[in-house]
Amino acid sequence: MATTKSAEKSYKQSRRRRVFNLRVLRRMKSEIKKVKKLILQKNKTEAEAIIPTVYKAIDKAAKRGVIKKNNASRKKSRIMAAIAKIQQ
Repeated sequence: MATTKSAEKSYKQSRRRRVFNLRVLRRMKSEIKKVKKLILQKNKTEAEAIIPTVYKAIDKAAKRGVIKKNNASRKKSRIMAAIAKIQQ
């Protein structure tokens, strides 16, 4: 456990931040799972319809520092490439 006042404060802050970061991360992952499920079902129109919400979740995670900027770019790029491959 923390021995100094500043260490105690830092510990509390990190616990609080972890809650917010996990919330953002879970939201992002669930949105990505939704779009991947639609891609597997070859449902291009619905997949394209939820792209804005997926992008929003990824961008928020990157802005918050949960994932890095290039990681966010890569995720968005791969999702769009997968949607583009769907034949309709």
